[in-house]
Amino acid sequence: MFLRGQIVGKYKILSTIGSGGFGTVFLAEDIWIDKRVALKVPHKQGLDFSELLREPRLLATLNHPNIVTILTAERQDNVFFIVMELVSGENLEAIIAREGAIDLSRALDYTCQIANALDHAHRQGVLHRDLRPSNVLVADSGLVKVADFGTSRFLEIAAHGTTIIGSPPYMAPEQFHRKAVFASDVYSLGVTMYQMLTGVLPYNTPSPADLDRLVRGELVTPPRVKNPRIPKAVNDIVMHAMAPDVAHRYQRAGELLADILALRDARTAARPTPTPAEAHPDAVQDIQIRLRARDTPQARFCWHCRKPLHARSSRCPFCGETQ
Repeated sequence: MFLRGQIVGKYKILSTIGSGGFGTVFLAEDIWIDKRVALKVPHKQGLDFSELLREPRLLATLNHPNIVTILTAERQDNVFFIVMELVSGENLEAIIAREGAIDLSRALDYTCQIANALDHAHRQGVLHRDLRPSNVLVADSGLVKVADFGTSRFLEIAAHGTTIIGSPPYMAPEQFHRKAVFASDVYSLGVTMYQMLTGVLPYNTPSPADLDRLVRGELVTPPRVKNPRIPKAVNDIVMHAMAPDVAHRYQRAGELLADILALRDARTAARPTPTPAEAHPDAVQDIQIRLRARDTPQARFCWHCRKPLHARSSRCPFCGETQ
């Protein structure tokens, strides 16, 4: 679509970042203000202009530190593209492919940030529908950004998403029947958690013959079976997120986030003295503003690192500071 060195409006194309089912992303430089950005060019350029604007308009309703920020949308030389902030780092899929199972603390940290992003989107009525590690960007600082809302939609338009969209290994059973709801995103987050904690997916891509077994929960082996170091409480959170019956699952990402924060708070409270990492905030200063929990009046934040706290927290489970 674009070539290296090409000038598109005020943007100079530097390289290709990656390509997916819905578009190609380029690294570019805004030559007016000397700032690097990401340009996403949808593959389907022949769509009605209002349809091309659907993703940027939807993203414009989301303003959260854990969601990739859209800067603008433009059309140059009959090519439509979306201009987004550039996240310097790599996606979660690449991290898991390289490292396998991620250590528990980091996996829970990433999970909290992803849940934060989903919770914000859900509160705006936005369903992602294609959450997976390749759509989760991890900045060099450790800040997580959820990307690729190209498959999203407003749930207020209908009772549920009525199109089969998503990546099969991460799709909730109801998504295969065109009935995606907010809890479907939570299922995808559960699969992502499973993969972070074990280094593998809970099951192979379901075939049509496997769907009944998926609905009955027969395809999933608890992550603790594959990685015995996973605490039972964390194992239970993953299995709750991946409950095949949507009624038995976390309904919103905020519910999963609350359980993890309560768990981390309890684990911190159980230690009579802080560990060296907890005693020295410098160890985590590069992620001080990582989490700004749900935007509700009841939300509590650590005074030091500004991460979300459980309602009864007396010490921050992230940096160890007394509240």
